[in-house]
Amino acid sequence: MSNIQASINQSRESVPADGPVRPPKPSWLKVKLPTHGSFFEVSKILERNHLHTICQSAKCPNIAECWTARTATFLILGDTCTRKCGFCAVKKGTPAGPSREEPGQVAQAVASLGLEYAVVTSVTRDDLPDGGASVFARTVLAIKARRPQAKVEVLVPDFQGSKEALAAVIASGPDVLNHNLETTESGYPRINRPLENYRRSLGVLETAKKLSALTKSGLMVGLGETGPEVEQTLSDLRSVGCDLLTIGQYLQPSRQNPPVSRYYTPEEFEAMRAQALALGFKDVAANPLVRSSYQAHALFCSSTQGGD
Repeated sequence: MSNIQASINQSRESVPADGPVRPPKPSWLKVKLPTHGSFFEVSKILERNHLHTICQSAKCPNIAECWTARTATFLILGDTCTRKCGFCAVKKGTPAGPSREEPGQVAQAVASLGLEYAVVTSVTRDDLPDGGASVFARTVLAIKARRPQAKVEVLVPDFQGSKEALAAVIASGPDVLNHNLETTESGYPRINRPLENYRRSLGVLETAKKLSALTKSGLMVGLGETGPEVEQTLSDLRSVGCDLLTIGQYLQPSRQNPPVSRYYTPEEFEAMRAQALALGFKDVAANPLVRSSYQAHALFCSSTQGGD
């Protein structure tokens, strides 16, 4: 029996006979409120450039730490998503048309913040013919032109499986192509995603790898997965050549989202990291508060020769 499965079994044995109760949030998930001046400076730069961040839209627990360190994950293509994934706090609905100025505004913010590493993600835009791929590409090119020394990571949606859209993004020269698998295959219905989208997402990573991209993905745990399911998911990611991985604790954004099935301990995250590294990932960030872009620059540097 694996360490992952053993810890899940132990947790289930402690459930009362009259059914599960909502687990209390453990102490290791507490975060500090922002007090440093850099936090508010980042906020002003983002506001001045009329930009959204996933830090705000997804209610990220690391916003104080990251903004204090003068980093942010830029959310392009607006702040309204065309899908209704159950785990996500991002606004859903009918989005406005893309902004022509957005790529330049992101590049200006990257320069103003003096970033050495920029992460760009988006809401999913199934209403656009290319899913927003051209805006991703123009944003990468704008950042590279405005601040040539900056590395750029893109966290992309699945573009409804379009290889042409994905190729257009990769052709713009991002240093990392990130696409989150999010959870185990059996967990997709629990987060309001069609089961077949699991294989589609693996296909995104496989295609990106064939196009010579450094690939990355992310998982959440605490959505009712089993140990063997987590292990299978890690193997699935390695089977398509995924290089980098983040694993973090799912946190329920609101009462309208699925509840947390259980909280994993920091030691359990270390066990998952060790297992993933043994499968051949170049590096893995696994911690209760880890999110897709958390300390992304450090993960990139650790996986590339010479650290640049």
